[in-house]
Amino acid sequence: MAKLPGNRQLTDASGRPLFTLRDINTLEQGEKERIYGRIIPSRLFELFDISPDTFLGKDGVRKVNFITPDGLGFARIEVRLAPDARDAVFFLEIADTRYHQMELSFCVINDPASPRFDTDVDEEGRDTCFATLGRNIPEEIRAMEAGLFPSQTHHGLRMFSEFLPEFERFVDSLGMEVIIAEPLSYDNAVRYEKYGFDYITGKRLMLEINEGFREGNIYHRRLDGSTPFRRPDFARTVRGRSWSIHDGILDTPWDNIRIYLQVGRHAGVDTFPEREREYS
Repeated sequence: MAKLPGNRQLTDASGRPLFTLRDINTLEQGEKERIYGRIIPSRLFELFDISPDTFLGKDGVRKVNFITPDGLGFARIEVRLAPDARDAVFFLEIADTRYHQMELSFCVINDPASPRFDTDVDEEGRDTCFATLGRNIPEEIRAMEAGLFPSQTHHGLRMFSEFLPEFERFVDSLGMEVIIAEPLSYDNAVRYEKYGFDYITGKRLMLEINEGFREGNIYHRRLDGSTPFRRPDFARTVRGRSWSIHDGILDTPWDNIRIYLQVGRHAGVDTFPEREREYS
């Protein structure tokens, strides 16, 4: 049962309650799209002149694609300004969990007008899978100098703060109480803290990282200028720390960080309280 003020249990057109993505995915396509379309930030529709009802642009071309396989508790939403656009403006993957929770697997909101940086492919054009299969150092340096975070290919549209409350209401309308996620980088983890997430695993590591970057400690000492990603001043910012961690400054790989948000509650976690503020 929905708990957020003014929210109601999600139902299909006949009034049957829906409790999971699997339930939604049994519906006919138009009804599924109506439900999932509510998750997309309204400002994104306005910014790119996309109809929230038909998902068509002013040119009459459909801009939103919903991948919602019948029988599976999984959904992907892609907003592309052209059918052959390399990057989506909005890309979301979500999934049911076995514990009646919602997994926020992936969310990207790109500014298509900003320059692209090929940090997602190596110098031969092969996918790096978030730097697990290789890196493109020249492009990473360009991206870093332009103010991007690791694995970003574009600047963002700063819409996550608009997306998350609507996503919480959607999750709540299914009777779920918890959203779980896996931050892919240090900056992701700190950003999720800002929005009220706490840690399932990894909080101790985050606190150790903060301690390690304090003046004179192990990671601070490794910011020795030996690579472009290890500048001495990087200890003070989330972006700087994240690039140095991406560059392998930790003793162990960035892995096994799991976080959760209890719908309607802010956990108040801040593992880097003394940081210089870089983003809203």
